[in-house]
Amino acid sequence: MNLSLAPWDRSDFLVTRKSFCLAAGPSTFVDMSLTLGDKLTLTIEDIAFGGEGVARAEEFVVFVPFVVTGEVVEAEVTQVKKRFARARLLRVVTASPDRVEPLCPHFGQCGGCQYQHLAYPIQLRLKHKQISDLFQRIGRIAPGNIAEVVPCPQPYGYRNRIMIRSQWDKFKQGLNIGFLRADSRLVVDLEECKIAEPALNEQIKSVRAHPPPKGGIKIVLRIMPEGWEVPPDSFFQNNFILLPRLVETVGGFLRRGGTRHLVDAYCGVGFFSLELGHLVESFVGVELDRVAIKAARRNAVTRGRANGEFVAGPAEELLPALLSRFTPQATTVLLDPPRKGCWPETLRLLRRVRPAQVIYVSCHPAAMVRDLNVLCAESVFELAQVVPLDMFPNTQHVECVADIRCKWAAADPKLSLPTL
Repeated sequence: MNLSLAPWDRSDFLVTRKSFCLAAGPSTFVDMSLTLGDKLTLTIEDIAFGGEGVARAEEFVVFVPFVVTGEVVEAEVTQVKKRFARARLLRVVTASPDRVEPLCPHFGQCGGCQYQHLAYPIQLRLKHKQISDLFQRIGRIAPGNIAEVVPCPQPYGYRNRIMIRSQWDKFKQGLNIGFLRADSRLVVDLEECKIAEPALNEQIKSVRAHPPPKGGIKIVLRIMPEGWEVPPDSFFQNNFILLPRLVETVGGFLRRGGTRHLVDAYCGVGFFSLELGHLVESFVGVELDRVAIKAARRNAVTRGRANGEFVAGPAEELLPALLSRFTPQATTVLLDPPRKGCWPETLRLLRRVRPAQVIYVSCHPAAMVRDLNVLCAESVFELAQVVPLDMFPNTQHVECVADIRCKWAAADPKLSLPTL
């Protein structure tokens, strides 16, 4: 799979970074003399998307991780930019009542989790606020369109896939086996991961008992879903516990759309097509990963799902022909793209063909709202609702499902793709 960035990914990052600063107000851009190593006493005003606390030092914005809104903390400056600075947490002077003791002894060092210090109901409220703010600021989407975050019934022990790394530690003259630190590319040596399923922690023990011969090696550990064929390098959702609610959410949108045909772009091993195929007369799934497509076909046979097919190839190249098979007014397109979002060609095609419904699934809300801006420009499509699901408790990440409806009955050649 080509992992190169889409042409707009760099600007997307810049917009997201700028939005962090704008959240603190126009005075963000006041120049201030801060130097590395400065120790500051700060009051945390907000938590930015990504998990860092937002504070001010004489109107200059300072980002501090592992804090809670309202807390007073001591922090040491570690990075100074023209418009903001970063600092590491030294001490919590006045703790928030929403702060809890992290379950993992490596929290704050390991880069895997950002919110273990927050009570779980507070994590859900924070993620809802962050998504609502992001969609309103970048997409001008009213908070009323954003549903409450669907909680995970098990905030720990839920991940079914992790990647651990080995790195030579010259000081102890041995390997560190674990995850990257939150503040560097060094590896935190650990024996278990609190958000991973217990079976994965047994696999970590096995790796540590039989370590790789050298550092610099990445090892993917995963638990395969029961009843599904998933090749080792193919994608599958990482949280089995909340997965039924994700299917329920996507399926609910599909039912409300009332369409007869489903085009499942980025279909992977066919999960959504096969789980929801009974709701439509026919479906077709498209996926770049040819090994995954072969697995999808076998998964269809296993499930006795005979009203659809799976096609291998780039979605942006195959969608034109696939969409031409069905009447647009009777078709739903399901988008579950990689984290970077959809290619411009895909969005351009959807604006031209105008299926009755687009259901967009994404673990990167900033990429989703960027793509929604394109689809909904000139009122070609309209956002009906966004449902966030906490597929990644104790981390900054959140899954979102958007229900998008077409407002134009027929193609208008005058419409153009907005400048990105």
